[in-house]
Amino acid sequence: MRLLILLAPLLLLLAWAPGLWVRHVMKKYHQPADRYDGTGAELARDLLDRHGLHKVRVETTTKGDHYDPDARTVRLSEENHDGHSLTAVTVAAHEVGHAIQHAEGYAPLRMRSYLVCVAGYGQQIGAWLLVAIPFITILARHPAPAILFLLAGVLSMGLAALVHFITLPTELDASFRRAMPMLRDGKYLHPPDYPHAERILKAAAYTYLSQSLMSLLNIASWFRYLRR
Repeated sequence: MRLLILLAPLLLLLAWAPGLWVRHVMKKYHQPADRYDGTGAELARDLLDRHGLHKVRVETTTKGDHYDPDARTVRLSEENHDGHSLTAVTVAAHEVGHAIQHAEGYAPLRMRSYLVCVAGYGQQIGAWLLVAIPFITILARHPAPAILFLLAGVLSMGLAALVHFITLPTELDASFRRAMPMLRDGKYLHPPDYPHAERILKAAAYTYLSQSLMSLLNIASWFRYLRR
């Protein structure tokens, strides 16, 4: 127990560090804000059209940059959609990479989409279980079986961790097998910017590593609670 208390700050640092690094990198290369003539949205549109994906839309979002395979839409934050920075155009290329994966039937992306759907239902069931357990305990006049707590934790947090881990290879593929070659082949960036674009693409991919670590930390906290 004493060892766990000593290790807790280190575990928190390991979980938070990737996320802090991602935010630092993205913010750093948002300057200068007028680095490129075109916006992130304009670059995304050009790349999509070059790959024959004329029906894929490009929109702004308040929910973070992502590609929506169901709506066939590249969604960019307002800062990246309308921005002219290195971050804006690089993130746009990354999300177009996901659209190309979808068009090619890239298996890991299909698996991720399926798991996201399953995880969504699982999290709902887990949340309902957490609400229902106190009532089950009252009605049964006996503490709810530990298996119910375990099931609720797995459904609520375990599936999320699995989705984040499965997502990481998909993100790396979108960054370095799709986005970076597109940017290089099209000579979209100023020559000195390519190494910096690689850092941004790593940050875009490792966003999910940060989320995975946080999910694992949540699961560890849950199991520690069950052992009490």
